[in-house]
Amino acid sequence: NPLKAKKEMDMGLRHNKTDKTDAYHLALIQRLYHHPINQLQSQTYKQLNALSRFYDQLTADLVMAKNRLHQALQSTFPEIENLFSSAKGKNYWQIVVRYPHCDLVRREDKKQLINWLMSLKGIAFKHALRTADKLIELAYQAYQVVSCSSIEVEQVQYYAHRLLNLSDQRENLIARMVKLAKSLPNHDLENLESIPGFAQTTAVRVLAELGDLRRFSNPNKINAFIGIDPGRYQSGEMDSNLSITKHGNAVARKLLYRAIGQIDNAAKTNPCHIADYYESKKLSSQTKGFKKIAIASIHKLIRTIYA
Repeated sequence: NPLKAKKEMDMGLRHNKTDKTDAYHLALIQRLYHHPINQLQSQTYKQLNALSRFYDQLTADLVMAKNRLHQALQSTFPEIENLFSSAKGKNYWQIVVRYPHCDLVRREDKKQLINWLMSLKGIAFKHALRTADKLIELAYQAYQVVSCSSIEVEQVQYYAHRLLNLSDQRENLIARMVKLAKSLPNHDLENLESIPGFAQTTAVRVLAELGDLRRFSNPNKINAFIGIDPGRYQSGEMDSNLSITKHGNAVARKLLYRAIGQIDNAAKTNPCHIADYYESKKLSSQTKGFKKIAIASIHKLIRTIYA
C-alpha cells in the first residue's frame, strides 16, 4: 500500500528522498512490520473497475456537451428547452438535431411534424400531437439572434449528435459490465440488485468499485477502503472526533452516498431497514444537514452487503 508505506517511512528526522533511501526504507519497514500479503482479485473485477471509470469519463463528457448545447441554443432556439418538463433524453436531442433553429419549425407542415415525432421511440399519436403543438408554440415565441445558415446552428446539431453518441456508449458500457458481472462464479450482482433502490446500473457500478468483498476480513476495512472511517485527535486533555478520513476509493464513496437517497425514495413502495434507520435518524437529528446521517447509513448498508 503506497500510502501506508509512505507513513511508515517517515521515521527519521531527516527527509532525504533518493532511490537508494527509498529501497532501503521499504526493505526495513517490511522487516519491522511484516505486512500481510494482499489477496488477489479475479481479472474480471479489474475489467469491471476499468469500465466503471470509463463510464465516469463519458458522464463528465455528457455534462460538458449538455452545457455547450445549452449555450449554443441561446442564439438559435432557446425556448425549445421548455419542450419537456421532465429530464431531457434521446427524443429531445433527436428533435434538436432536426430542428436546431426556430424558423425550421415555422416552415414545417404540422402533419409532417406529427408523423416524424411518431417515428421516435415511445411517442404515440396523442403524445406526438401535444408535442407538435407545444413545439410550434415555442417556435413562434422564440426570438432568434442568428439565421438558419449560421455556424451556431451547426454547433447545436453537433452537440446534440454528440449527446446521442455518448448516451449510446454509456448504455453499451453498462451492458458489457452486466455481462461480465454475471460471468462471475458468485451471485454478487443479484444480491446487490435485491436491495430496494438499487437499479442495475447502480448495482453493477458498486460491484465494480468495491470489487470482491471476500478479500476484506470485516466490514470496518471496507469503510476504510472507501474513506468513511472517522478520524480521531487526542492530545493531553483534549479528545475529539474528526470528520471522515476521505482516503481510498472516492468513486465508491460517491456511489454509495447517492445510493442512500435512492433507497430512501424506494422505501415508499419497497421499505427496508436501511431506509428506516435513515428516516429515524433524520427525525431525531438536531441539525439541518443530513450528511452525517447518510454516512452512518452507508456504514449500515456496507455491513448488510458484506453479510
